[in-house]
Amino acid sequence: MLVLSRKPGETIQISDNIEIRILEVKGDTVRIGIEAPKSVDILRGELVQSISDSNTEAITLDASLFSKIAKN
Repeated sequence: MLVLSRKPGETIQISDNIEIRILEVKGDTVRIGIEAPKSVDILRGELVQSISDSNTEAITLDASLFSKIAKN
């Protein structure tokens, strides 16, 4: 993991086509802007985790239902 310190207005460049700009720092909140091609998916980490948790729960439910059906 690369760890950088940045100030408002400064940027981080990823490859040739993704730029992260620090817009504002207020207390413990940092606002960032991301410029990237539309083909690049950008999701908040907590959203990705929530989707993963939901998928895992769905698979678990399907497996338990299948076990109950198979016993009958």
